[in-house]
Amino acid sequence: MQKIKVDFTDYLKSTLKFMSRHGLLLTSINREGKINVMTIGWGTIGIIWDKPIFVVLVRPSRFTYNFIKNTGVFTVNVPSERMIEAVSFCGTVSGRDYNKFKEKGLTPLPGKKVGSPLIKECLVHYECKVVHKNVIIPQELTPSISSLFYPENDYHNIFFGEIMATYASDRAKDSLRNF
Repeated sequence: MQKIKVDFTDYLKSTLKFMSRHGLLLTSINREGKINVMTIGWGTIGIIWDKPIFVVLVRPSRFTYNFIKNTGVFTVNVPSERMIEAVSFCGTVSGRDYNKFKEKGLTPLPGKKVGSPLIKECLVHYECKVVHKNVIIPQELTPSISSLFYPENDYHNIFFGEIMATYASDRAKDSLRNF
């Protein structure tokens, strides 16, 4: 399946809808070259500092967290609807205990702009380089959000990833038509 360079806005609406309904697959790599994939359900894309930015939230307790913190790169991959079970799996088990790529038959492809891989089976890919990291400040968060999403005080860190390149598979338009 061919990966074609596209503008980061070409699949923006589909990306955000798929994330809110099913989740997206974020890949990361550590300094030793080990790769991991996790599901993200929270994030956004926009223009910040005159750059296209993909903002993702990752808890420090997650296996992926130190990968991104130490390498400063990640990719976000939009799966097809056929991959929903794999998305669920990648969001419920840890890369500390499972090789999620192997378990779910996902094929890593080398990134062209960043060291973190793409997932061959996915439809759209965003290669990102961290330009800023922020910590959620619990005292500044609305109490109803804090109590609902952080009952164990495990607040996310927010990574602002400059989108260095965006690719789509040749079947992305047809597959994401309903999104």
